Amino acid sequence: MTICSRSMTKYRVGRVAELLGVSPDTVRRWADEGRFGARRRGGGERLIDGADLARFLTDTAPTAPESPVIESARNRLPGVVTQVEKDGLVAVVHLQAGPHRVTSMMTREAADELGIEPGDLAVAVVKSTNVIVEVPRPR
Repeated sequence: MTICSRSMTKYRVGRVAELLGVSPDTVRRWADEGRFGARRRGGGERLIDGADLARFLTDTAPTAPESPVIESARNRLPGVVTQVEKDGLVAVVHLQAGPHRVTSMMTREAADELGIEPGDLAVAVVKSTNVIVEVPRPR
């Protein structure tokens, strides 16, 4: 549970553990070590200060490995190009990324510049503001 007030957001130990992917005991230990602020309520329950938690997350965030490509998308699916279809101004590139088949439509010029051919290693970068919801087919 998260407790919000006008002055500050506070989190219960269990919620912080869930957010960080660690055990509640680890959160308690970190609070005892002073990694983030925690105050005890009447029954002894600890509440973690939201601003201190944010500072902790910022200070301990892993750095991304160096990459020759600057990219903001997080969904990167490495795979193998299985088919390249070029027709007029458009190219359709099919990529098999593990169990996923990814299809990308681009300009023919872009496909020519990339020099993509079946068998090439490629990375499908998925970045979208839309989410499509599917339901199972009736049996």
